[in-house]
Amino acid sequence: MHFVVKFFPEITIKSNPVRKRMSRQLKDNLQRLLKQLDDRIVVRKDWEKIDVVAPDAVAHLRQRIEEVLSHTPGIANFARVCQFPLGDLHDIYEKTLSVWGEHLACKTFCVRAKRTGQHDFKSLDVEQYVGGGLNTNTDAAGVKLKNPDITVKLEIRHDKLYVIEAQHPGLGGFPLGTQDPVLSLVSGGFDSTVASYLTIKRGIRTHYLFFNLGGRQHELGVKEVAYYLWNKYAASHRVRFITVPFDEVVAEILENVDDSYMGVVLKRMMLRAATVIANEVEVDAVVTGEAIAQVSSQTLKNLAVIDSVTDTLVLRPLITSDKTDIIRTAREIGTEEFAANMPEYCGVISVKPTTRAKIEKVEKEENRFDFTVLDRAIGNRVMQNIDEVIEEVNGEVPDVEIRDEPGDAVVIDIRHPDEEEIDPLELEGKPVEAIPFYRLNNAFAKLDQERHYLLYCARGVMSKLHASHLLDEGYRNVGVYRPQKRNAASPEDTQA
Repeated sequence: MHFVVKFFPEITIKSNPVRKRMSRQLKDNLQRLLKQLDDRIVVRKDWEKIDVVAPDAVAHLRQRIEEVLSHTPGIANFARVCQFPLGDLHDIYEKTLSVWGEHLACKTFCVRAKRTGQHDFKSLDVEQYVGGGLNTNTDAAGVKLKNPDITVKLEIRHDKLYVIEAQHPGLGGFPLGTQDPVLSLVSGGFDSTVASYLTIKRGIRTHYLFFNLGGRQHELGVKEVAYYLWNKYAASHRVRFITVPFDEVVAEILENVDDSYMGVVLKRMMLRAATVIANEVEVDAVVTGEAIAQVSSQTLKNLAVIDSVTDTLVLRPLITSDKTDIIRTAREIGTEEFAANMPEYCGVISVKPTTRAKIEKVEKEENRFDFTVLDRAIGNRVMQNIDEVIEEVNGEVPDVEIRDEPGDAVVIDIRHPDEEEIDPLELEGKPVEAIPFYRLNNAFAKLDQERHYLLYCARGVMSKLHASHLLDEGYRNVGVYRPQKRNAASPEDTQA
C-alpha cells in the first residue's frame, strides 16, 4: 500500500525554513502514530509531499491507516496510489488499465492528469490517450467530461507515475507541535470541546483544565470526551488533564457575593486558578469556549472585566460563532453525543445576572471572598497524563436510583435558596428538607443514616451529580427524586 500525503496549503506558502520545520514535524507525527499500528510502515518526506508505504503484509490495516491520515492536523488531502516507473503514453495507459479497468464497467468516466517535470508530452495528451484506451478496451459506459461517475486521476512526477485509487480530504491546519502549547478550560459541553478541537487543528498542543463544581460523574464524563479528542486528533503528543476541585469556591461565592455578580466573579476565580496552573506547566495562553452574548457573562463588557484579572493571554476560538455552527462542528468531529448527554454543570445561578459589570463593583464583591479557599482549591488540583485518565473512566461508577414518587424517603431540596423561595417544593404529607447543594457534602454526614434520602432539583441535573458523588463516598441511602411533571419553571432551567 502506498499513500501520498499533501501538505495543507498554508504550509506550502511559508518561508523555506518554516516549511521545512512544519513538514518535518508532520512526518514525525505520522511516524509516531503509524508505528503504533505496525512498525513496518515507512514514512518518507520530500519537498512536495509525504509518502506512507506499508508492505502487503499489513494490507488489513488500510482503514486504520486512512483513519490516522484523515485526523492528523497539517494534511490537506491524501490518496491511496499505485506507483510505477514512468514510461511512454501507451505504458501509462496499460498501468492505468491494470488499476481501473474492472471498476469502469457500466460507468461514465473521465481522465484527469497532473504533471510535474520535463516530458515530451502534455497533460492533455495523457488524458486523451489513456481515456481513449480505457473507453475502447473496457466495459465503461463512455467518456463524460462533466460530472462523470468516476474520475480517473493520474499524477506524473518527473520519472514516476502515480495512479490514484482513492482520494480523501485531510483535517487541514498545521502539524501538532508547531505552535506553542495552551491550556484549554473544558466543561464537556459543545463549546469547550469544539474550542479545544480548533486549537488542536491549528497545530497547538492542547492541555485540559477542568473545574469540578460538584461530582465524580461529571468529572469522568469530561475526562472521557477530553481523552476522545486527544486520542482521535492529537495522540502524537502527550498532554495533561488537570482537575481543580471548585465546590468550596462556589459555596464561598454563593454565600458572600451579590447575586448579579456571581457569574462574573466565578469566571474571574477560574481565570486566576488557570493562570497559576498555566505558569506551572509553562503555558502562555488559556483557551475558553466563550462566544459573544451566548450567556450573560459573555458580553464584551463582562469579558473585559473577567480578563482584567490576568496577564495571561486568553484565546476564544468561538468568539463570533453561532451556537448552531458550534453544534454542527461537534457533530462532525464526534463530540456531539458526549455534549448532548453531559450536563453543563453550573453551580452559580444568578436570578438577575449583570451584563455590564463594573470593575469597582466586582472588586468590592471580591473583598468579601476568602481567597484562602481559592488557594486551597489550586493546591488540591490533580494532574494526570491524558492517556492515564481513561483507566479511571473505565472504573465503576455507582448507579443512581431515580424515583418519581418519594415513598418513605426524605426529599432534600438542594436548589439555591433563591430558587427554592421562588418555587418551593411542597409534597403533601411527605417530609422535605432544604439543604443547598453547596452545603450538602458536609450536611449529609450529619443526617440520620437510618433514613433514605432523595435529592431534588428542577431538572435533575445537580441532584444526580450530587447523588453520584455521595454514592462514591460510600453512602448507600441516597437517590434522586424526579417527579413526572412540575408546573412552575425554575431559574435552574436556564442552566445546563
